[in-house]
Amino acid sequence: MNSIVSIENVSHSFGRQQALINVSLEIPKGQVFALLGENGAGKTTLIRVLTGLIRPDSGSATVLGLSCLRDGQAIRQRTGYVSDSPSMYEWMTADEIGWFTSAFYDDQFANRYSEALMGFEVPPNVKLKHLSKGQRAKVALALATAHDPELLILDEPTSGLDPMVRRQFLESMVDRAALGRSVLLSSHQINEVERVADWVGILHQGRLKLVQPLQALRDNTLVITATLEHGDATVVPPRGDVLSESRNGRQMRWVVREAADDWRSDYGEQSGVLSADARPASLEEVFVAVCETRPDSAWQSEAATQPTTGPLASA
Repeated sequence: MNSIVSIENVSHSFGRQQALINVSLEIPKGQVFALLGENGAGKTTLIRVLTGLIRPDSGSATVLGLSCLRDGQAIRQRTGYVSDSPSMYEWMTADEIGWFTSAFYDDQFANRYSEALMGFEVPPNVKLKHLSKGQRAKVALALATAHDPELLILDEPTSGLDPMVRRQFLESMVDRAALGRSVLLSSHQINEVERVADWVGILHQGRLKLVQPLQALRDNTLVITATLEHGDATVVPPRGDVLSESRNGRQMRWVVREAADDWRSDYGEQSGVLSADARPASLEEVFVAVCETRPDSAWQSEAATQPTTGPLASA
């Protein structure tokens, strides 16, 4: 795979707290790669490793072929980065901060930045401290992309933004990927990720639990529900990679990726199963199956809020 990011067995701890545990990952060029995880899963720590801001305890990582251990400054010059709360000089106007930042980049930076501000409809002569949160986020995105970086890194960039601003952020990611650039999006907003991502990785408690193209995830993961003859019956799970299993009375539910084509044949008359049904899993259901250990009955209350049709996951 032609990778823009390569991570091999990276671990990092803050005191006794393990933030990353033997993470290995390849991110292909020209794709929107979404890194999903709960708050505290290790997403920001991994991004700080990739940008050379922290040194991992073990393992190695490269970005754009550059070592994250030795070439942090060069990586930061060739990438763009937007956090959920970007720090900027509040006393500057949107125009002034663009002029200030342009000194670090090529001669076209100022023009591209001005065009981005215009496209985002940000007033150029208003001080940053007087802009709305959404306008400030647009300034941060314009600064991060005006040097046309090969890789754009977004760490929870739409947190707290209104729907219209979030939509502009998402559209900008798709546009960059269409031009052959790469985007690494760190988020816990699963619905937004599902709209734009080409690849999905799920990070849970410092461990990378799943990595797969989103379309493959959609095509190959099922939620299988079996109704048993009686409440204390036992039944074998479907053949495949069972991500989660739960029980509620006489019903069993599994989230399964790459289930065997003939999985239904295991639930004949002598199996103790009265009926077995399947539907595609949503990305949210895959995420929950990978990340949470829940009581057996928890799925029933959630099922009412889950879509019963649409694209699904398999990892």
